[in-house]
Amino acid sequence: MKEFKLKYGCNPNQAQARIYMADGSELPIKILGGRPGYINFLDAFNSWQLVKELKEATGLPAATSFKHVSPTSAAVGKVLSETLKKAYFVDDIKGLDDSLIACAYARARGTDRLCSFGDFIALSDVCDETTARIIKREVSDGVIAPGYTDEALEILKAKKKGNYNVIEIDPDYSPAEIETRQVFGVSFEQSHNEMKIDQSLTENIVTDNKDLPEEAKMDMIIAMIALKYTQSNSVCFAEGGQCIGIGAGQQSRIHCTRLAAGKADTWHLRQHEKVLNLPFKKGIARAVRDNAIDGYINEYEEDVCAEGNWQKYFSEQPQPLTKEEKQEYLSSLKGGVLASDAFFPFSDSIERARMSGADYVVQPGGSVRDDEVISGCNKYNMVMVFNGVRLFHH
Repeated sequence: MKEFKLKYGCNPNQAQARIYMADGSELPIKILGGRPGYINFLDAFNSWQLVKELKEATGLPAATSFKHVSPTSAAVGKVLSETLKKAYFVDDIKGLDDSLIACAYARARGTDRLCSFGDFIALSDVCDETTARIIKREVSDGVIAPGYTDEALEILKAKKKGNYNVIEIDPDYSPAEIETRQVFGVSFEQSHNEMKIDQSLTENIVTDNKDLPEEAKMDMIIAMIALKYTQSNSVCFAEGGQCIGIGAGQQSRIHCTRLAAGKADTWHLRQHEKVLNLPFKKGIARAVRDNAIDGYINEYEEDVCAEGNWQKYFSEQPQPLTKEEKQEYLSSLKGGVLASDAFFPFSDSIERARMSGADYVVQPGGSVRDDEVISGCNKYNMVMVFNGVRLFHH
């Protein structure tokens, strides 16, 4: 297949849309189900690069959940604790512990369930039946992987009445060294971003505390690779082999950090005993439950515990998760990683990150206020690495 005509571009009024290889060669994909659109392919190709690099860097199967050209999370294949299985609503998936690629996607999808609603999925390894069974019951636009077992393909091709987007990509495909794009009729050209992210980028420790565990190094690598494919400015929190909060596309660094930290806090609080034991009504839709949990934790638009509201979600009125309980829970956090795609111009991001349990920081360095940011880390005995690499993505 040398060309694929799309239904339309980013929006329905952009009727002329296609993907093709400029040199006339075959596309490196096969479409096994559905009819992917313009944005689907943007997500598919960006997300595939992310998981391919994660697999190469860690040696573990990797998965990501993508929305609007940025990951909601990314993770490597580590068996989930019973608490995480319950928080991610996969404790009923049989054989989960036996499939590391399924564990990776369960983590990626479960991290930020509001943002991953309607996601595009990328898997570094062949999609097996266990992974397909997780995908089957979630609202999702499509998946890209280097292959599918017969059982997995049968499950996925039946999703959305046969309209679910299933893409198989050639795992050996490499893009041309020079990439081009057009904006407002003007052509841009640059070399493809081949920056290799590995442990060598975790060696330049600039703080007084230089104790950087191997687990934190891996989380730094995962976070940096995720940021490489996240719309800038961007900041990522990572812990336990996965991203737990991503702040993307903000104009200021502190807003990125606040957004990512808020998501990380929600991820942690979803493991609180009160949240895990919320008495949901039988048959409640998964998306409705996810919104109710977010409301229960963050108290945004609706007090889900209030009279007249709780009856929509719960079989009995739950006790609120108080501000004091949340503060107590979050104050005990430690061991998290904070990564940034560009330098921190002020120490305010360090202050906010510490409130969300970050003990390790990786960033390019190069600000005129580097000393101030280093001092901010030293104040809390945090470890900070200067990797010397900017990871902007647009």
